[in-house]
Amino acid sequence: MSESDKPKAPEPSGVDLARVALRAAKEAARARGDAAQQKKQARRGGLRSGARADGRDPLALGSAINRLISERGWETPAAVGGVMGRWPQIVGEDVAKHCVPERYDEDERVLIVRCDSTAWATNLRLLAPTLVARLNQDLGQGAVRLLKVMGPGGTPRRYGPLRAPGSTGPGDTYG
Repeated sequence: MSESDKPKAPEPSGVDLARVALRAAKEAARARGDAAQQKKQARRGGLRSGARADGRDPLALGSAINRLISERGWETPAAVGGVMGRWPQIVGEDVAKHCVPERYDEDERVLIVRCDSTAWATNLRLLAPTLVARLNQDLGQGAVRLLKVMGPGGTPRRYGPLRAPGSTGPGDTYG
């Protein structure tokens, strides 16, 4: 497969570029501030405690988590986790009773949803483009590229003397 035949990763949108630029600017400003603070402390004779806030002060839990998420670049997975918690509000109560999000593949940007029957899986496949648009509107453009709908999982296969040869058990009826 040549370079021109390979599918190209989509270019980051304006919002994504702005987030990256903002994060880089914050890190650069923080680094300049830390360097200036270290010079100041070296002139005063070392690290001292004072009335002003510095990097050693404790943070509120929410602030610490938000800082960790932004430093590690976990904004999209955290937002998708929030979507999984708000699933009934996004898709509606009826659909949420029968279809549950299982996981999100960050590399492929695919949300995997499991339904309790093949009828609901088919229904959700028909609604998939609308749901992907709604999720991208909520999370930011391009966060979810594909909604993969899975049918119900079959019961474990039981082997025994009263089995028909070649039968795969209850899984025969699931699509």
